[in-house]
Amino acid sequence: MDNRPIVGITMGDPAGNGPELSVKALADPKVYKKCRPIVVGDANCIEAAIKIVGRGGQLKVNGVKEVKDALFQPGTIDVYDMEMVDIEKRVYGKVSAMCGEAAFQYVKKVIELAMAGEVEATVTNALNKEAINLAGHHYSGHTEIYAHYTNTEKYTMMLAHEDLRVVHVSTHVSLRQACGQVKKDRVLEVIRIANEGCKALGIREPKIGVAGLNPHCGENGMFGREEIDEIQPAIDNALAEGIHIPEKKPTPPDTVFSKALGGWYDIVVVMYHDQGHIPLKVKGFVYNCEKQRWDAVAGVNVTLGLPIIRASVDHGTGFGHAGDGSANELSLVNAMDYAIRMANNK
Repeated sequence: MDNRPIVGITMGDPAGNGPELSVKALADPKVYKKCRPIVVGDANCIEAAIKIVGRGGQLKVNGVKEVKDALFQPGTIDVYDMEMVDIEKRVYGKVSAMCGEAAFQYVKKVIELAMAGEVEATVTNALNKEAINLAGHHYSGHTEIYAHYTNTEKYTMMLAHEDLRVVHVSTHVSLRQACGQVKKDRVLEVIRIANEGCKALGIREPKIGVAGLNPHCGENGMFGREEIDEIQPAIDNALAEGIHIPEKKPTPPDTVFSKALGGWYDIVVVMYHDQGHIPLKVKGFVYNCEKQRWDAVAGVNVTLGLPIIRASVDHGTGFGHAGDGSANELSLVNAMDYAIRMANNK
């Protein structure tokens, strides 16, 4: 019996870096020792990417219409071929309805495959929000698409790089709206999801940090009352449920991440998008000024609360460099590792 999980990987926007990243990640034979990967996308785009990254003659594409026809062999990239892209009309780095439609359909299909049990985990390359909206699909991102097609109401985004993990009370809303969404019920919901998410990774007794919203956690109401009126009551409820929050109160957001890096917490509940994204990207994104390039673009985006596993790269489509072969696959490799870890802990 083959215990390697089958992992469905969406190709992302065909005009972006997803095809190149998929090829670079799957060119490593070691990947096939850990999982059985299949790209959901267009075979012609993957064939073009193989040439772009200089792997012509080393890798071949096996286009299939059903997962059962995949070979799962090093040296062969299995592609669930959706045949959505006219390769002659695809322009790297250009927003188009054709590419937006393709990227959306890849995501929808991988969700269907996961819900049907044909793949055990899903991993997503980046899509372009403008492109999918141009194609008539009005979602703010992957997370909302997954929530819609899995009928999930309670979910949240987890970002991770190595042992630094954050989950968000709110994500793609204005900062003014985000402050208004810091409510007891939502904070408690995210604490619970964070706790279960850590357990899904094999962490038996998660330690959870909860960031405050205001400077210095509001200084007892001097700079805002959200910590007193909303966050602390949520923490009290979580503690009563047996969830381990070591400090038993919100932690000032200017120190919570240093503590997390020091091992105080397995995960941090943050109150809004950039409160979590900034520390993760400071740690995971490394720019080499001398060489004028990114040495690392690392980090993983995991949607918690879904009935299926979804991990994603933590970067965009790279339209500025798409098609030149320079895309760094580290974030995709990390996302695959997280998906495999979660699949093995189910």
